[in-house]
Amino acid sequence: MPENVVLEARDVVTGYGEVEILHGVSVTVHEGEMVAVIGPNGAGKSTLLKAVFGLLPLRSGRVFLKGEDVTNQRTDEVVRKGLSYVPQVDNVFPSLTILENLEMGAFVRRDGRRDRLDQVFSLFPDLVTRKGEVAGRLSGGQRQMLALARALMLDPQVLLLDEPSASLSPKMVGLIFDRIRVINQGGTAILLVEQNAREALSICHRGYVLAMGANRLDGEAKGLLENAEVGRLYLGA
Repeated sequence: MPENVVLEARDVVTGYGEVEILHGVSVTVHEGEMVAVIGPNGAGKSTLLKAVFGLLPLRSGRVFLKGEDVTNQRTDEVVRKGLSYVPQVDNVFPSLTILENLEMGAFVRRDGRRDRLDQVFSLFPDLVTRKGEVAGRLSGGQRQMLALARALMLDPQVLLLDEPSASLSPKMVGLIFDRIRVINQGGTAILLVEQNAREALSICHRGYVLAMGANRLDGEAKGLLENAEVGRLYLGA
């Protein structure tokens, strides 16, 4: 495995109950890279992130984090090793305040919490003045900002994002993608599952197209944006 690979899912097979969803999917993320996973509904995109993060056991295949085999390890173990995950829904604690949510995000961090909190607030300044508010009162976009902020509290090397723009207004989608771009520019590698394929490819370095639980296409994001098949099937071209 090349030294600069921080995350690799290799030939992943998994599913729910007796139903197999992924049939040998492989993706790779390098240091500082942002990689999009796109495809139609039911392609297995979100399932892939759950499998990588340890929420769904692999039936076969392997997952490597910074060269270490972390296949089927507990989520708290992979979090300690530098992997964070923001699910599409239920990604904040609605009964806790913004500050308490962020503190929960640092649950395995023994020191440096205050400095990290300051860094996260600098990325999401709108949260600072509202840090005493209960998260359940936030709008969908504000919750997504908080979920991103909380995932960053452990200063992960790799961030898994599942449909961060889902159900948001166009203006909020722009803000969310801007923050994701800044997070990546700060050195955090990102694996981004996104239904908004054009927007995702426009900010990512590379992309994978899944279809029916298998790899369909992959390559540089710019090339996928210009690919006639991708444009016809996934970009509305």
